[in-house]
Amino acid sequence: MTSPETMSALAPKPIPARAGVGLKAEHYKTIIETNPDIGWFEVHPENYMGAGGPPLHYLTEIAQRYPLSLHGVAASIGADQALKQDHIDRLKDLNERFNPALFSEHLAWSSHDELFFNDLLPVPYRQDSLERVIEHVDQLQNHLGRQILIENPSVYVAFASSTMTEIAFLEQLVARTQCGLLLDVNNVYVSATNQNYDPAAYLDAFPIEHVGEIHLAGFARDEDDEGDLLLIDSHDAHVADIVWDLYDHALTRSGPVPTLIEWDANIPEWDILFAEAMRAEKKLIDAGRKAEIRHAG
Repeated sequence: MTSPETMSALAPKPIPARAGVGLKAEHYKTIIETNPDIGWFEVHPENYMGAGGPPLHYLTEIAQRYPLSLHGVAASIGADQALKQDHIDRLKDLNERFNPALFSEHLAWSSHDELFFNDLLPVPYRQDSLERVIEHVDQLQNHLGRQILIENPSVYVAFASSTMTEIAFLEQLVARTQCGLLLDVNNVYVSATNQNYDPAAYLDAFPIEHVGEIHLAGFARDEDDEGDLLLIDSHDAHVADIVWDLYDHALTRSGPVPTLIEWDANIPEWDILFAEAMRAEKKLIDAGRKAEIRHAG
């Protein structure tokens, strides 16, 4: 394998409007040995910030064969403090080394002062938090020298202090920073169920023209303190049928968009993950055909 310590930057590979999966260590050898017909891989850059070692070796080998998307989980875009310079410097190093076709982050925060929380915490939808997120998105885009995508969050409890909708917040964020959006359909269903609104209506209002990537994942069922249903964005199971239905609904507006199967816990065998991606791939093909028919008409 090429040594990541000495290699030059990889040439960028555009991501096709196909299905991809998250790259997991459990599947490195299978991917390298079998070269599966998968559209692309997404990686959490925080797992590859070391100076060397097996993860970077395998990522380098796979990046030479497949397009990549980097999906950050720790920039803490929504935090009420400055972005960590050492962290965004490492993001820049990886971005320059691997030339991913897409780069995304969450509309969330996960750190305060020197504390780091092992969760993606929500942001209140207010003008002051919007200004802070805009500042951070601008800073990260300028530092990386590229557009980033911001993902809609999974929300369990709404902030009483919010003064605008999530859609309005995202629309203003895009308009003022020129960032793109990552539409997580599972997050839409989780948030809609927990907060009792219509997920299809949310998708109808979503600024779909700015979506550069879609995520699908599994969720878990729980209960809140009052015994009511609470959905958890767990990423540890098959995509639920209702989420597949909402994905179909989204594709009627967006047409084919690169789509990721997120499966980050209870990692299955490669064949299971690949089959889930192929289910999304079929829907993307169907969406492309329907889009061609509409344009022809």
